[in-house]
Amino acid sequence: MQKHRCQWCGEDPLYVRYHDEEWGLPTYDDATLFEFLILEGAQAGLAWITVLKKREGYRAVFDQFDPNKIARFSDAKLAALKLDERIIRNRLKINSARQNARAFLSVQAEWGSFSQYLWHFVDGKPVINQVRSLADVPAKTPLSDQISKDLKARGFNFVGSTIVYAYLQAMGVVNDHTVDCFRYQECRRLSP
Repeated sequence: MQKHRCQWCGEDPLYVRYHDEEWGLPTYDDATLFEFLILEGAQAGLAWITVLKKREGYRAVFDQFDPNKIARFSDAKLAALKLDERIIRNRLKINSARQNARAFLSVQAEWGSFSQYLWHFVDGKPVINQVRSLADVPAKTPLSDQISKDLKARGFNFVGSTIVYAYLQAMGVVNDHTVDCFRYQECRRLSP
């Protein structure tokens, strides 16, 4: 019997695996939260599949998304990354990785973890939506507006409300799997 999935993931095996194993799963691990913060920013204006296909390249050139290492990247290293075909070669997006790593470390120092900071916006519990179709999914919400504004005030880049909403969906802070998707109930059960 074929599983019913959210329409957006289509049939590309990479996309299907991402949908089935990662997207929407409540995530509390700072390493994963940082990786996706960088990847969501890189996705701005592009299809998510583009980023997924370059994910291993990002892991390689960004030291497995270690914020301590990325925060120390030199200007020369960032400039060299503009020539690396394994990632999206946009100067502003590449430079934002260092800025975001520094801001991420600052949040960790203040809150104990980025997870504590992020999840406090929803009192530690995912927002469970009742999405019936892609048409029901907003591009942004008052929650993403609030978090975006706070992230920007803390020095983060590429964290507009639309990017933040996609991030919240991916990290399971918001469950936007369609109610007929097999992952909707799975992710809901994994919520605290």
